[in-house]
Amino acid sequence: MKKIILAVALVTCLGGMAVATAFAQQNAATTSANASANIVTAISISKTADLDFGDIVTGGTTGTVLLTASATPARSSTGGTTLANSTTVGDAVFTVSGQGSSTYAITLPSSPVTLTSGANSMTVDTFTSSPNATGTLSGGGTQTLYVGATLNVGAAQASGTYTGTFSVTVTYN
Repeated sequence: MKKIILAVALVTCLGGMAVATAFAQQNAATTSANASANIVTAISISKTADLDFGDIVTGGTTGTVLLTASATPARSSTGGTTLANSTTVGDAVFTVSGQGSSTYAITLPSSPVTLTSGANSMTVDTFTSSPNATGTLSGGGTQTLYVGATLNVGAAQASGTYTGTFSVTVTYN
């Protein structure tokens, strides 16, 4: 008798599980979603022209030469510097390329850059750009970036050709 009751109880339990499983399957729902990704053209920057302050004459006191950031840069001086006639004057020019109509941030040097000629040096600082801080690529994916700066000339700056490098970084916004 105990075996029959146990068998009936086992059949009842298994039958209840089947009903519970069937009930759970009737209350389940499934859906799907799309996945997508958009690969854009990587942003890049290439130099077109170097920053060139041109010919400068020192006058016995410190001074500066300012070169504006523009397609038609202006050059001016302060203090003991005189601007000599020079055909090589020009701001740095870069071509920024990437995904058409995208905006990007411009990072210029934040600390002075040293120009050297042998053992002699001068610094360049106060970098500016056009466009300023943020640019927008054309529909074709390019924009010209102009960079100007201020050259700090010593009172008895030795004559010579002074050179140095600086970096400009562009990143998508």
